[in-house]
Amino acid sequence: MSAITAEKLAYTYPGVDDAPGVAVFEELDLSVEEGSFVAVLGSNGCGKSTLAKHFNSILLPSGGKVYVWGLDTSDEEKLIQIRKTVGMVFQNPDNQIVANVVEEDVAFAPENLGISSPVIRQRVDTALKLVDMYKYCNHAPHLLSGGQKQRVAIAGVIAMEPKCIVLDEPTAMLDPKGRAEVMETVKRLNREKGITVILITHHMDEAAQAQRVVVLDKGKVALDGTPREVFSQIEKLHSMGLAAPETVELCSKLNACGFDLPLDRLNAEECAQVLCETLKA
Repeated sequence: MSAITAEKLAYTYPGVDDAPGVAVFEELDLSVEEGSFVAVLGSNGCGKSTLAKHFNSILLPSGGKVYVWGLDTSDEEKLIQIRKTVGMVFQNPDNQIVANVVEEDVAFAPENLGISSPVIRQRVDTALKLVDMYKYCNHAPHLLSGGQKQRVAIAGVIAMEPKCIVLDEPTAMLDPKGRAEVMETVKRLNREKGITVILITHHMDEAAQAQRVVVLDKGKVALDGTPREVFSQIEKLHSMGLAAPETVELCSKLNACGFDLPLDRLNAEECAQVLCETLKA
């Protein structure tokens, strides 16, 4: 079943004063299956964040349609249901944290949905346990690390019990430890809870952990497939101003020196294994 579908999506940012608008998409088609984990890549300005904001009606199409579990995102009467179904996590967790205590912050969205106090209590506890932040429930968010703050922000979305979480470059402001914490949380939510995950990222190693990678270029879907299928097309990625994961880039450079290595080794262990096998041969 399709969770989110974009059909001939067009979007143009309005111009300022008499300046013409800026077209981002003209006829973009994309379907995301329920329960999947999809990474979306593309160079700066390709429309990654613009696309993400269409998935829960922050932006509305200039043309075409976007459907969320069959709901038309342009239908104002369905707005609340759409935003309960698709939760958004943004780049800077400080912009999503609104309370002085972690558990109060996670409870904020359910409270605004009019959910009863006993149910909110249960949802908050469950969400914090899912992101491994329950032990910090009475802490002040501003005293947490960047990775911990982002996990609290994710917990706030989980407490709304969405079917889908869209994360717009959630690790861009984090150190490697924080990035790893957030990625492990995202994968666990997808694996254990069946939550559909759409990850907007510029980190190729993060995209390599998804089930599917979609690459945007010039308002279109340029590449779409498994991480191995997409990242092995290294020349095409380079032509769009993108790199492959470091292991793929290494194998490609060695091939230019006369080796014949596969270009689908996406992590250090796989890369080391194929190098050892090649050197032994």
